[in-house]
Amino acid sequence: MRLNPLTGRWVTIVAERAERPTDFAPRAPEIESDPSRPCPFCPGNEEKTLPALEQVDDGGTWRLRVVPNLFPAFDGDEPFAVHHLGPVHVMAEASGIHEVLVYTPDHDGGIEKSDDHKIAEIMQALKRRLVDHANTPNIRYTQVMMNHGREAGASLAHPHGQLLGLPFVPGEILEEERAFARFESACILCATVEAEMTDGKRVVFADDNVLCLSPFWAGSAFELLIIPRQHDLHLQDASDESLESVGKGIRDAVLTLQEAFGDVAYNLVFHTAPHQHTGEFHWHVHLWPKLVTTAGFERGTGVLINIVPPEHAAEQLRRIAVKH
Repeated sequence: MRLNPLTGRWVTIVAERAERPTDFAPRAPEIESDPSRPCPFCPGNEEKTLPALEQVDDGGTWRLRVVPNLFPAFDGDEPFAVHHLGPVHVMAEASGIHEVLVYTPDHDGGIEKSDDHKIAEIMQALKRRLVDHANTPNIRYTQVMMNHGREAGASLAHPHGQLLGLPFVPGEILEEERAFARFESACILCATVEAEMTDGKRVVFADDNVLCLSPFWAGSAFELLIIPRQHDLHLQDASDESLESVGKGIRDAVLTLQEAFGDVAYNLVFHTAPHQHTGEFHWHVHLWPKLVTTAGFERGTGVLINIVPPEHAAEQLRRIAVKH
């Protein structure tokens, strides 16, 4: 058993189970497209989305668009207020912001196919949107994520990300905030970078600006953590160099996973400090490939079982990463 210091939750490493031949089943078929319904994110179909909040153009064609989500999970500017509907039922308005980042016009593109210029463009767009969210009343936290593949929750095949501006700070982020506050001697992630660079067993790749590793406390097979070596609370606080390096790290991590497992589905999640937070934090990126299914024990107890020790995962991925 290993303790995840960011959440305070235990994970269990059960290496023997990885010997079963069906552990890493192939992906389900691609998301089917209806020929009568053109992809709303492809060039020429801009009228299928709401008007762009921002757009990056190149010679009369767009390279990147940010549009409001047609079916927002959070919408409106009502103040966050809790309503008690009797002794046990509690509700609040789901006000907030829900945006879609269409970061490439190429329907068959992807973060792993992005060159350095495109990576910098994506990261700068995220920075601009987070600055805008931080200046929006009632938005306390913005969750940035990219889901790839049906198993990871993607409903459209065209590469895109999502930004959800929330009127509250989610529990996962609150747990991480408490963890950073408890780690009084230093920053948890700065200490992790130092320890992992010294040990080396769980490092997939690293340079002067970013570290990609399979963390000691990985709760799922081939889970990766991408840490900027420059300490910043918020993504939008980071320098251009640090931002671009993290973007390249994300691209190379996804590319490495795909070279290992094919077109693997994954969840890519950015964790940054809440907008008005001034305490201890260090923004970072989680990458969870969908190689195994969460089962009853994990659901029932909240204790994750990882059948691939992170040391083994890092060793396998490191052999692939050095070829890039």
